[in-house]
Amino acid sequence: MEAHPGTGPLRFGVFLPPYHNPRRNPTLALEQDLRHVQELDTLGFHQVWFGEHHSGGYEVGPSPELMIAAAAQRTQRIELCSGVISLPYHHPLMVADRINFLDHMTRGRIRIGVGPGALVADSQMMGMDYNLLRPRMEESLDALLELLAGAGPVDRKTEWFTLEDARVQLGSYQHPGVPITVAAAMSPSGPKLAGKYGLGLLSVGGTGDKSIELLEKTWEITSREAVAHDRTVDRRDWAIVGNMHIADTYAEAVEQTRYGLRDFMEYRHVVTPMKMIEPGEEIEHEELVRRVNESGYGCIGDAEQAVAYIRSLLDRTGGFGTFLTTAHDWADTEATSRMYRLLVRDVFPRFTGVCEPLLESYRWTQARKEGFGQRFAAGISNATKDYEQTTAVRAD
Repeated sequence: MEAHPGTGPLRFGVFLPPYHNPRRNPTLALEQDLRHVQELDTLGFHQVWFGEHHSGGYEVGPSPELMIAAAAQRTQRIELCSGVISLPYHHPLMVADRINFLDHMTRGRIRIGVGPGALVADSQMMGMDYNLLRPRMEESLDALLELLAGAGPVDRKTEWFTLEDARVQLGSYQHPGVPITVAAAMSPSGPKLAGKYGLGLLSVGGTGDKSIELLEKTWEITSREAVAHDRTVDRRDWAIVGNMHIADTYAEAVEQTRYGLRDFMEYRHVVTPMKMIEPGEEIEHEELVRRVNESGYGCIGDAEQAVAYIRSLLDRTGGFGTFLTTAHDWADTEATSRMYRLLVRDVFPRFTGVCEPLLESYRWTQARKEGFGQRFAAGISNATKDYEQTTAVRAD
């Protein structure tokens, strides 16, 4: 098993904002997302995370709660997570009520990720100063956790929300409550809050050259803040989002990503500082794939390359609990489904240890094959002799 010492078997999931090319039918795309979630559930993925975005054209999910509710009706085991609810966009009482309501609807299969909101355009349309989102996120989270604790009425007044004798009328299904995770992108505010409150951490900032440098420092911030506030945090509650498309061979993966890789990279260039390609740059598809792989931003290749990519993240971060691969339509629906099956068949076992007892049993048997072979032959020979003797006696 290749999980990092101290974090145990790695868990796996899919981070589903969702990303879809705005030139394609959104109704069909959302239906396919839900079918993929059914498939992930059947295959044994541990989690799926749904995002909240309101602009840009590509990230078409405005409500993770609605996606969780729909997915809950189609699945049985997979944990359904918000990645994330943008707290500054909602009154904290409304968020708390929806969380506990979903907890009952899913029979305790939810995990709630919260964040400040990633897209500048979202906040602009609501007349919000983007620079205020992180402090407002902290104000909201503090109130949200108090509401969910249910210890008594909550009274708070800020410049953007008021709570007067407030309480959630429906308690949680899970005990002691719904697990809460804080998102972290490019700033230290996410890991700071995760440590301050002793919550889980979701790193969505990417795995490229600059992003990995931030990831290497992330847990240090989280653990330091936890100590400062007398909290406990666990690396197993840390999920990291990566990007990959794998196929049976590297050549197939390269060919399959012609479907949507460049469109996705052009979109990411619009909404983030990430520059895998320059606007209007004319490059061959193979060169774009090379940049993705060599920068560490993602992995396009076969199962062994995926194993190396995940192992590198474990080594450079010191270990984490869950790896999430992004659903981004780099390849078409059929190739994406094939990727999910390949991950479960050829990649997951390397990090979960599920095959180790079988392999150990095989190696144990192989080491004793000569002795077993002799005893097997002797057993057949003795059974044959016994039968011949019994037959001879009957004949007499």
